[in-house]
Amino acid sequence: MVEDRSVVTALITGATAGIGNAFARRLAADGHALVLVARDRARLDDVAATLSAAHGVPVEVISADLADPDALAIVAERLRDPERPVDLLVNNAGFGREGTFVNGDLDYELRLLDVLTRAVLVLTHAAVPGMVARGRGGVITVSSVAAFLPGSTYSAAKAWAEIFTTSLAIELEGTGVTATALCPGLVRTEFHRRAEIDMTHLPAWVWLDADRVVRECLADVRRGRMVSVPSVRYRAGVALVRRLPFRAVEALGRRASRRRSGGRSGGRSDG
Repeated sequence: MVEDRSVVTALITGATAGIGNAFARRLAADGHALVLVARDRARLDDVAATLSAAHGVPVEVISADLADPDALAIVAERLRDPERPVDLLVNNAGFGREGTFVNGDLDYELRLLDVLTRAVLVLTHAAVPGMVARGRGGVITVSSVAAFLPGSTYSAAKAWAEIFTTSLAIELEGTGVTATALCPGLVRTEFHRRAEIDMTHLPAWVWLDADRVVRECLADVRRGRMVSVPSVRYRAGVALVRRLPFRAVEALGRRASRRRSGGRSGGRSDG
């Protein structure tokens, strides 16, 4: 059977909730075939059935904990499969929680790095050579506005994701393959509830809608942008931080650190 290459296939990690689920819904509505990756097989099956019934697209699921090297290898092998090419990789899986590094659990910090950095590196390396050979494709890696400020292991990992992705985008120029770092601010998802971070003190205007975040990101991908920061207010904030003297950035990081040490970590974005 000859595969219909007019159908674009996207593989999305962390696809059952939040920004990852918004990507899945948007891409399915656009007619893309999907490969959905997450830990919870029951939720994966439910999302897959819903999207397939609503949009008539093929949806494959892979239940995998990306902190597990063996599970990560299975997802990477799917990305390398020349018989079932993946045209768009969305590195979205991630998590976070309240607390400080000094008083925190090392196993948690290592697991965080495994999911936010190692998995992104491995999966991107698995996907991109085939895309380059075919002369088309794209990688979206969900970073965060937290990448632009010192704050925590989470912030450091998101900074790595942003620099890694922009470096890759430069390397891929002229190949027909793009790479975009998505750096959202605070997004209304279940991320903060699952992380046990109380964000109820924040005003409504700081929050973004996940569907809007995805819509703006995909528009930036079509424009060939290396970094996508959804919403005017967050773009302005990032632009300001990038122009601040380093001592001022240090001061902002120090203020956030004091909040975490006092029982509050400050906001961390979804992803």
